[in-house]
Amino acid sequence: MSNEADTGASIASYIDHTLLKPEASEAEVLKVCSEAAEYKFKSVCINPIWVKTVTKALKGSGVLTCSVIGFPLGATPSDVKAFEARGAVLDGADEIDMVIDMAAARAGDKGALVDDIKAVAEAVHAGGAILKVIIETSMLNDEQKVLACEASVEAGADYVKTSTGFNGGGATAEDVALMRRTVGPGLGVKASGGVRSLADAQAMIAAGATRIGASSGIAIVKGEQGSSDY
Repeated sequence: MSNEADTGASIASYIDHTLLKPEASEAEVLKVCSEAAEYKFKSVCINPIWVKTVTKALKGSGVLTCSVIGFPLGATPSDVKAFEARGAVLDGADEIDMVIDMAAARAGDKGALVDDIKAVAEAVHAGGAILKVIIETSMLNDEQKVLACEASVEAGADYVKTSTGFNGGGATAEDVALMRRTVGPGLGVKASGGVRSLADAQAMIAAGATRIGASSGIAIVKGEQGSSDY
């Protein structure tokens, strides 16, 4: 494990401070923004309806705005995902986390996966933002995980991400390591779902993660135990 991952304070720069509950209120969203600015998290990750609010709240803080697309199922036509992503970037999102076509991944249809991801990647990159691709590891076997990661590389994604946190299991160090081996050093790997403690975060970073998605970011940096994902 690298020295930079040894302490909670330094791990803050890995964390996407996350609030994706559909019922989240504006007050809750603004509270997450304030926390992210205070603890110097990498980004605040929220649903698309809050991108304008979050971008305004974070202005000058150095914290990025991240939003999710095709979330949490991924079962949306690619052109609709691209439209949704384009809108989020226009609203101020610096980063987009999209959910892939899970049926295509489970069917082993790499071409469909590449097309799905590439449509969103082009929309996101045209706006100067970056794309993270959620492959939802809990729904895939290892062969399917590798296929989804290879498709993400081929389609021009910037990161692969383990999970939404809404569809079963979350990140494991084993999956992060598999994803890192598959994408190589060129792409980021985001561990998300079930990362609730400093030890969890350190294990993911040691396995190859370069970003952590969590709603327990404050507990993580304080060395405490968080209680929820999103």
